[in-house]
Amino acid sequence: MFCSEKKLREVERIVKANDREYNEKFQYADNRIHTSKYNILTFLPINLFEQFQRVANAYFLCLLILQLIPEISSLTWFTTIVPLVLVITMTAVKDATDDYFRHKSDNQVNNRQSEVLINSKLQNEKWMNVKVGDIIKLENNQFVAADLLLLSSSEPHGLCYVETAELDGETNLKVRHALSVTSELGADISRLAGFDGPDTKLMQNSGKTKFKRTSIDRLMNTLVLWIFGFLICLGIILAIGNSIWESQTGDQFRTFLFWNEGEKSSVFSGFLTFWSYIIILNTVVPISLYVSVEVIRLGHSYFINWDRKMYYSRKAIPAEARTTTLNEELGQIEYIFSDKTGTLTENIMTFKRCSINGRIYGEVHDDLDQKTEITQEKEPVDFSVKSQADREFQFFDHNLMESIKMGDPKVHEFLRLLALCHTVMSEENSAGELIYQVQSPDEGALVTAARNFGFIFKSRTPETITIEELGTLATYQLLAFLDFNNTRKRMSVIVRNPEGQIKLYSKGADTILFEKLHPSNEVLLSLTSDHLSEFAGEGLRTLAIAYRDLDDKYFKEWHKMLEDANAATEERDERIAGLYEEIERDLMLLGATAVEDKLQEGVIETVTSLSLANIKIWVLTGDKQETAINIGYACNMLTDDMNDVFVIAGNNAVEVREELRKAKQNLFGQNRNFSNGHVVCEKKQQLELDSIVEETLTGDYALIINGHSLAHALESDVKNDLLELACMCKTVICCRVTPLQKAQVVELVKKYRNAVTLAIGDGANDVSMIKSAHIGIGISGQEGLQAVLASDYSFAQFRYLQRLLLVHGRWSYFRMCKFLCYFFYKNFAFTLVHFWFGFFCGFSAQTVYDQWFITLFNIVYTSLPVLAMGIFDQDVSDQNSMDCPQLYKPGQLNLLFNKRKFFICVLHGIYTSLVLFFIPYGAFYNVAGEDGQHIADYQSFAVTMATSLVIVVSVQIALDTSYWTFINHVFIWGSIAIYFSILFTMHSNGIFGIFPNQFPFVGNARHSLTQKCIWLVILLTTVASVMPVVAFRFLKVDLYPTLSDQIRRWQKAQKKARPPSSRRPRTRRSSSRRSGYAFAHQEGYGELITSGKNMRAKNPPPTSGLEKTHYNSTSWIENLCKKTTDTVSSFSQDKTVKLKHVSICFWGGLRKLPIMAEVKGEQAHHMMKAGVRKREWGRCHTL
Repeated sequence: MFCSEKKLREVERIVKANDREYNEKFQYADNRIHTSKYNILTFLPINLFEQFQRVANAYFLCLLILQLIPEISSLTWFTTIVPLVLVITMTAVKDATDDYFRHKSDNQVNNRQSEVLINSKLQNEKWMNVKVGDIIKLENNQFVAADLLLLSSSEPHGLCYVETAELDGETNLKVRHALSVTSELGADISRLAGFDGPDTKLMQNSGKTKFKRTSIDRLMNTLVLWIFGFLICLGIILAIGNSIWESQTGDQFRTFLFWNEGEKSSVFSGFLTFWSYIIILNTVVPISLYVSVEVIRLGHSYFINWDRKMYYSRKAIPAEARTTTLNEELGQIEYIFSDKTGTLTENIMTFKRCSINGRIYGEVHDDLDQKTEITQEKEPVDFSVKSQADREFQFFDHNLMESIKMGDPKVHEFLRLLALCHTVMSEENSAGELIYQVQSPDEGALVTAARNFGFIFKSRTPETITIEELGTLATYQLLAFLDFNNTRKRMSVIVRNPEGQIKLYSKGADTILFEKLHPSNEVLLSLTSDHLSEFAGEGLRTLAIAYRDLDDKYFKEWHKMLEDANAATEERDERIAGLYEEIERDLMLLGATAVEDKLQEGVIETVTSLSLANIKIWVLTGDKQETAINIGYACNMLTDDMNDVFVIAGNNAVEVREELRKAKQNLFGQNRNFSNGHVVCEKKQQLELDSIVEETLTGDYALIINGHSLAHALESDVKNDLLELACMCKTVICCRVTPLQKAQVVELVKKYRNAVTLAIGDGANDVSMIKSAHIGIGISGQEGLQAVLASDYSFAQFRYLQRLLLVHGRWSYFRMCKFLCYFFYKNFAFTLVHFWFGFFCGFSAQTVYDQWFITLFNIVYTSLPVLAMGIFDQDVSDQNSMDCPQLYKPGQLNLLFNKRKFFICVLHGIYTSLVLFFIPYGAFYNVAGEDGQHIADYQSFAVTMATSLVIVVSVQIALDTSYWTFINHVFIWGSIAIYFSILFTMHSNGIFGIFPNQFPFVGNARHSLTQKCIWLVILLTTVASVMPVVAFRFLKVDLYPTLSDQIRRWQKAQKKARPPSSRRPRTRRSSSRRSGYAFAHQEGYGELITSGKNMRAKNPPPTSGLEKTHYNSTSWIENLCKKTTDTVSSFSQDKTVKLKHVSICFWGGLRKLPIMAEVKGEQAHHMMKAGVRKREWGRCHTL
């Protein structure tokens, strides 16, 4: 069946652990991953259906059917079927190859091995064979390819640390909790498969693979329809002419042609003639056009694959064109939608600078005490003498080490705070090296910095923190942990040092922490604020650092109130927050830290260059607002020179609508000439709107919106306001967005802006966005292959996007447009000669050329030169394309090939056809050859016109070629030589003797082309055809040169000696006060640490046989089987508990699924709190 009943929405899921027979009754999806489009059975019908969606392919199929009717066909059927089969076959092979690699990639994932509990034994099983309800054993650093429910872990209290790099690009660890009723079952991480294959969150959010076509493809479909209508008009004109001619003149030929009286009426003759001319004139759009387009696109794809400047040597990753049908669309991009983590950044936090007691550390000065840039020649601080130092850490300011050695108490206290106030866990590897496991990469950078400067975090227990201070071990008693959350924007620890003093150490957002300072910090606050502004101006992530000495009595009273608040049943959170506020006051400022969220190499230059190319970049990220804004400043997408930055953070549709309209009023109020209107869809109107805005907007604006507000803004009555405001802004940043919202934003711009969009990302959460955009780019970095598998193009670094668009994309668009303009021109010139000839041959559908010339013209005589131009031509060099991004704008505006350009090509072709027909016709009229013989015969006329046509179109393509290579010379002049070789061969006596019916033009070429007057006619025809073009182009380049004309002229002048191009320097912004606060941290880790649940006890004494089984795999299996049997046996006795919206549900996905779990009633509450792993395609980690 071609259509099936739509799958009902799943509202509950019943699963029995380790019972495949029971679970199979519900026909849950298997775990096989499908990203491919076809299989062996569906390839042929689906691919043919897709190919015949092209109007041209359907058009040629109809022509083929017409050619099989002998009464109307003047050409043999093989002239159409051979090229049609060829282009369909080539396209099918290309599509099959692309899909083969998708199957290959799917198989790599599907065939990954896992350990599944089957028949009470652990057995190796491929991930694609894992079923819903299976119990799986996972080990450290193992990939996971299903949505799983954690049952037990070797970690204390059933904890599991998950890395979701392949899902969202985040390399920091997330904590998941096992079910409390099953957490004691085993030592190895064991999970229950809850959702498999297409039901998993990843696949639900991935969206469908769409059939993508370029705007030129869509335009060509329209043009083919127009041309077909044009052919019908020509056919009607010629058919009417035939009917008139038959009724008035044709009677005189009936006896001569052996027609019987009344056998053929003039009307019926005109009807047949109409179809005959439709067949003859079909070469206006030959099937070879589509063959050539596919070959050119294939060549452009190989250029991308072979580009060494897009090869990432560090990981040996080349750029890859995963599709060959979208290359010219790369030259028309107007909007780029980019992920942040792993795409713009490397997700590597580096401690760069700090401010301690009013002094900046981390800057480098020259001999004149002037601040200089850090270069590779600069020697970093030598940490090799420290045995426990991180070897990858680099710091270039030696002054900090000197301050530490001199015993500066403020510096020591600053580093001590970094070593104590955090949630990092430590362990030693097999080599005895100290390893940090971090939940927050920011904290990892700070603790690592303190470690290298001599304050080494060694270990922790729920009650103590042990650090090594300049070689001396010190254990601090952890009295309280005031955890971070998004409201507090700070975290604090209260410790008792070895001397018995109680201290509160705090770090957090400067905007929050500065309000908590003691009044005596006024001078230091002013200095530190200036330093923070400088750090923020450089795009660094900042935290303020402060401490407070606490009185023992005061602390005891405060701690007693905290215990009472924790035990309270009402307003517990509010009371705790109040107590936190009370003790976090009168702080003493120590300084501030500046951490770099390391951008990928070349990101700033790429963003700047693409902005100059009039490409708008929107960042769609799941990160917090502060982090997203910080990266915006680091990439120069946001600047302090902007007129305004609109932040939309409404909690409901009314608030969001009001904030959007206030922002629009603010923006348009400053530009009063702008008339507020609705967003339009037509390209021309949209371009007019853009030009009006560019002329009237006098400044730069940015829009920042969070995911919660975006959900309301995407509603039907608000999205127009959102889109209008966003498109007026230079930069748009959407933070805390889900994968589905990313796709919705892309679709919104595609639908209402009628703009060509590009989405780029590196994680599985970017797949839906990549599939929704016109062009999808996958970053093949360390975060896996899900984005790459769904993409159209892939490479290793964001900076390669600049070359992909400005060089390969622009060249592909430029070449394709020149190819199409020339192709339509030469075929109109070639075909319309038949139309003029019809008025002189009694509208008899007689072809003016030899049939073999008609067959070979597009396949042999003119195919290679136009392919060479379409593959190799370029107006300016690749370096100039990069240095002058403004060259990209013609593609965005569709200036090189559009309906207007098409009509110009048609008119040019009509003019050439007139010259080709009437100059030889006039020259041949009542003329004799040099030998006195008559040369005005049909065959000599056909040879003269054919020769003139080949020479004219060859000279025309020579004029059109901007970049000459050896291949161009060989193809253009070689094609003319091939024409004459084939011409003399087909007109020879020898081939006529072999095939007398197929080659009737015997001896004509030799007879005609030996006449001087014939060559004079050919010369006159050529000059008359090309001279107007030469004159027009000369005047146009001289009087109205385009930017590419000017650069090409400059290239010629600088060809011998070109100065090296200088890279754009990274500018430092000196600005007004702006917080650079950004901190990647999750709430709850403080409680986790103080509870001790994430800490493994050293040599724990076994209290029962159950604990002894933790390190015995066989006992674990037996215990698990027994526990499972006991649970299953109770199913018939205990009632079924339906758990609504368990954490296994899709959060931020397409739907939210509750699960029906058959468990004992007393276990339902524990199931509700169970941590369920997302579809990460990542790794599990143990500490």
